[in-house]
Amino acid sequence: MKTKFILALLLGMVVHARAALPVPAFTAYLEPADGGAWIARDSGITGWDDPAQKIRWFGELKNAGDLACTVQLHLPAGQISKLRLTVAGAAHEITATGAATPTTVDFGTFAIAAPGYQSFTLESLNAKGAGAGDVVSLKLDGPAAVDAHFNLKERRNTASVHLAYPTAGITNIDAFYCEVTGVETPLWTYFEACGWHRGYFGMQVNSPTERRIIFSVWDSGKEAVDRNKVNAPDRTTLVAKGEGVNAGDFGNEGTGGHSHLVYDWKTGEKQRFLVTAKPVDATHTTYSGYWFHPQQKKWMLISSWNAPKDGQYLHGLYSFCEDFGGDNGQLHRKALYGNQWYRTSDGQWHEQTVATFSHDPTGRADRLDRFMGVEDGQFFLSTGGFLPGSTKFGTPFTRPTTSRPPLDFNPPSVSAKDVNQL
Repeated sequence: MKTKFILALLLGMVVHARAALPVPAFTAYLEPADGGAWIARDSGITGWDDPAQKIRWFGELKNAGDLACTVQLHLPAGQISKLRLTVAGAAHEITATGAATPTTVDFGTFAIAAPGYQSFTLESLNAKGAGAGDVVSLKLDGPAAVDAHFNLKERRNTASVHLAYPTAGITNIDAFYCEVTGVETPLWTYFEACGWHRGYFGMQVNSPTERRIIFSVWDSGKEAVDRNKVNAPDRTTLVAKGEGVNAGDFGNEGTGGHSHLVYDWKTGEKQRFLVTAKPVDATHTTYSGYWFHPQQKKWMLISSWNAPKDGQYLHGLYSFCEDFGGDNGQLHRKALYGNQWYRTSDGQWHEQTVATFSHDPTGRADRLDRFMGVEDGQFFLSTGGFLPGSTKFGTPFTRPTTSRPPLDFNPPSVSAKDVNQL
């Protein structure tokens, strides 16, 4: 009996030790993101002196039960900081006193009623301008912390999520059409409608006051960062661009020719995109991106590019949703992708009703809140928001047919006027 008691005690100690989980401050989010504090891997959260700015961690707890929460921070010796931590609807307030060594602020135990995602919101109750302390980490302990899942990496972006459209064996696709409706559209989101082996075409939220329609085509070669290192035979060159469109270079994700139209596209309003491919010779293809202007009620050219070392039609068709910022990776992003069609070089339109789900490496184990499905007769992509569940990589979906090819597509002529030499 004594031996069994000792074994049980030791087992309990092992479980308790395993349950302790430090969650670095550099994995948290600031709300609002631009309130003055700063997040860095080496220093955690510094410059936190505005009580209007909150610090929030998010994670999935696999167990109900008690959850002990402490926060480690640097606070000058003798300085007082009043703090509040809110978890599972309960708020605990503590007054911390700084010391020569990092201060551990014990917020006590919170009751977790059921497994699921939880937010951990740390607030300053100090006057504006008074430093609340430089936050190092949140530490969780107790039964509810066992096997908890948090993204512990510095990258705080949501997972990028993709639709792949299978067109194996079809080698003469000269046009690809897709409609996109933004549903949840926070800052720093890119919704790609028409992607293919050589470029991408979609819409972006790039600032609180500016949205864009973007069409870009990659160079050939292997340069990933600096377009100045790309030799002339490998450079994609601009053929033409539409009225009001800006054209230039891009890098850091491969290199190539970039173009965008500043346009305040509306959340909840369908946008229409169509990309074409015209092989010029055995080694060059001209790719053109057309967008249907909702106010003008007509198709307009965004830009047209001559891609070297190509000579092919479109293949590798896909769409995606991307959080390209990271500072607001806690927010939910969602769009509907519908009525996909591709045209073959004989002029025939073919409806694309099947797509397969995939995600980037962040979606493998760090951020599991990534989804694909069918809604209102369209595919949807969803990422972020710390929503329960997930969609398995490689899952195929089929949407209902629409029988509505883009027969109104009447592209404006592509000419060399209004071209920026790159």
